[in-house]
Amino acid sequence: MSNIEDIVDSLENKISKVLHKLELLKQANLKLSEELEVSKKEIQNQKSHIATWEEKYEALKIANSILGSDDNKRDTKLKINALIRDIDHCIGQLSE
Repeated sequence: MSNIEDIVDSLENKISKVLHKLELLKQANLKLSEELEVSKKEIQNQKSHIATWEEKYEALKIANSILGSDDNKRDTKLKINALIRDIDHCIGQLSE
């Protein structure tokens, strides 16, 4: 009988250790999930900042070329022509 009790005690001990390890892994998983969410939000914020700065950079390039910079004159002319086409298209739709 003592042998069976020892086996049962050993099994209880091992099950307890496994359950404890499972709880630790659940906590670690939860912590990692939270860190992942924080990182995703931070990445989204960084992408938003990058997009904002890219827009500002493009506006600055256009402003510089309008002010006389020869570097981006062609791009500015193309942009102005595209805007004029859009305006003409809108006027055409309004007149219909």
